[in-house]
Amino acid sequence: MTVRKKALIITYYWPPAGGPGVQRWLKFVKYLPEFDIDPIVYIPENPNYPILDGSLLNEVSVDLKILKQPISEPYKLAGLFSKQKSKTISKGIISEKTNQSFLEKLMLYIRGNFFIPDARIGWVKPSVKFLSEYIKNEKIETIITTGPPHSLHLIGLALKKQLGVKWIADFRDPWTSIGYHRHLKLTKNSEIKHKTLEKQVLNNADQLIVTSFITKQEFQNITDKPIEVITNGYDVGFSEKIEIDNKFSLSHIGSLLSKRNPKVLWKVLSDLVNEHKDFATDFQLNLIGLVSDDVIDSINKYTLSKYVNNVGYVSHKEAIKYQKKSQILLLIEIDSEDTRCIIPGKLFEYMVSNRPIIALGPKASDVEKIIKETNTGHYFNYDDYNSLKTHILNYYNAFKNGTLRSSPIGLQKYSRKALTESLSKLI
Repeated sequence: MTVRKKALIITYYWPPAGGPGVQRWLKFVKYLPEFDIDPIVYIPENPNYPILDGSLLNEVSVDLKILKQPISEPYKLAGLFSKQKSKTISKGIISEKTNQSFLEKLMLYIRGNFFIPDARIGWVKPSVKFLSEYIKNEKIETIITTGPPHSLHLIGLALKKQLGVKWIADFRDPWTSIGYHRHLKLTKNSEIKHKTLEKQVLNNADQLIVTSFITKQEFQNITDKPIEVITNGYDVGFSEKIEIDNKFSLSHIGSLLSKRNPKVLWKVLSDLVNEHKDFATDFQLNLIGLVSDDVIDSINKYTLSKYVNNVGYVSHKEAIKYQKKSQILLLIEIDSEDTRCIIPGKLFEYMVSNRPIIALGPKASDVEKIIKETNTGHYFNYDDYNSLKTHILNYYNAFKNGTLRSSPIGLQKYSRKALTESLSKLI
């Protein structure tokens, strides 16, 4: 008879939270019971989620045990000063430095230096107190913390020291090397404190999990603890038949932050519109998700506004529909050394949509590696004007001929179930 294990998962993001942060562990929890592991999920009772998607509640099993404890967050206090700015900062949308108001600069300074490592630090002590008793009473052998927010890893650190429980730390994003980190206007002492906490977590966890190969390399310079790469992935189950667009639609799904603004793409599209009458007639740019004012201003500057369908945030189910009906899917990352390790969760859903991907980002990124190995599209750097223009025109001609499609290879290892099997072996 197989002995089932219990795993306590400590996460901030959970339905009805929307956005990419919730998907990873929602899917792991869905499949872990198939590998003889019973997950127990610990979440905040009253979180301040910047994005909501109630449809994800339907994916949570009625049999799942969920623990909740209250959390006190500064975003509610910040909202008294500027509700709009506190919301956008909590979503990761930060204005360009030259456009930042005094209030935004002040809020970033306070967020970076008074709440280390992040705004959920106040949840650590009460969580440790509550969970230490629960873990002992329920005889739980393995705990898993997932960040960001990286303060949740400090819960794991304290429980490890108190109870000696097996601790797996999952990093959906890096800690001190992520681009967002440098916008927090950190003092030298605050920067040292972040790095000290990061090092303590990396050297005390029994097992580290990261979502990218570059992050693994970075962490190997800080710790000799075992590090496993378990990327995000795609799930099965969406069976609704979707009619593909009649327009030559290029769709970006997800947030377009201020720095995630590929002016080379806007220029290419503007030039194609001006040079090819048929292209101008057929072209449509769909933006599904939060879009910063800086990106909208750039699009307007290249006189593309009349071709834009700015949809805004939609549920995950609706996002999948856009992926399946669009002619081309856009994946855009900030052009920075810091973002080479970022592999957006939507990439894997893009890959099984059977629509070609156009991705833009920094040189030698993990995204480029995956797109090439799976034959799911083309990857461009921010200075690849000629190549980008040629490929979009080729895609357009294939669209006109009715032959535009993707021919992926080797996608099975990125299925959520296959990835959960890899996770189960670590527990």
